[in-house]
Amino acid sequence: MPTALITGITGQDGSYLAELLLGKGYQVVGMVRRSSTETMERLEHIQDELLITQGDLHDQSSMVAMIEEFKPDEVYNLAAQSFVPTSWNQPLLTGEVTGLGVTRLLEAIRLVNPKIKFYQASSSEMFGKVVEVPQKESTPLYPRSPYGVAKVYGHWITINYRESFDMFATSGILFNHESPRRGLEFVTRKISHMVAKIKLGQAKELRLGNLESQRDWGFAGDYVEAMWMMLQHTHADNFVIGTGKTHSVREFCELAFGHVGLNYEDYVVQDPRFYRPAEVDLLISDPTKASKELGWTAKTSFKGLVEMMVEADLQKFSAKK
Repeated sequence: MPTALITGITGQDGSYLAELLLGKGYQVVGMVRRSSTETMERLEHIQDELLITQGDLHDQSSMVAMIEEFKPDEVYNLAAQSFVPTSWNQPLLTGEVTGLGVTRLLEAIRLVNPKIKFYQASSSEMFGKVVEVPQKESTPLYPRSPYGVAKVYGHWITINYRESFDMFATSGILFNHESPRRGLEFVTRKISHMVAKIKLGQAKELRLGNLESQRDWGFAGDYVEAMWMMLQHTHADNFVIGTGKTHSVREFCELAFGHVGLNYEDYVVQDPRFYRPAEVDLLISDPTKASKELGWTAKTSFKGLVEMMVEADLQKFSAKK
């Protein structure tokens, strides 16, 4: 039975990846930070099958102790301060966790067992002010937020450990991926959440920033399969993961409201407070390499994703009645 360690297991991707690995017969260890509030909601249905351990990407010794105790075959680093607007308010914290935290984990693996396979969750936000469209593995990086900058550091330190120490250190450059488990601070979940509330008469408007902002949105459940595939590949490398199609926030609203028989124009209010200091306008992936080398392609359509999220929130609010 192989053992996988997942940092950030309580997040959206962590919960889907844990499900996937359990289904493949792995022993799954999840690292969580000690905090005053429990955030195990996404893992409730599989919590009894997991080993949960405390650790912190700020703390090198806890990384070493964790690797020594559980002896993982694979480590998936999904932990980060991952909300872009927050990175402007907390740039130092974002750099410490999202950037330097990767180094601490890689160094722990190098010291304890450099044969462990490592996955780094890189991000399409690294492309930022895009130099070419679509974006692929060789596209120059131009991050437009402290989060994007920190992710670039994590990405390049992963490549450096791979090349310097011959470690199996892979970087997945994932474009936006959503699900009913997405946090409410993210625009897609904010939309599906408020559409459900408006449909059920519990809210009257939805306030958003730039409706013309475009993203390459896919389903998180599809994307965690790509993570696993990368660590089963013959060699460590960088892979862009996305749908290769782009959609605007306006389109997301149109589909979400349309799914419940409403016109988004009657409820959506543009609010300057939700605009970013430096906007990323057009992110669209070229996942050709992942398709050719890993055999991975996105399975869930954009429309299917939007409807899945709205339905889940409708059920959640209906159940509370």
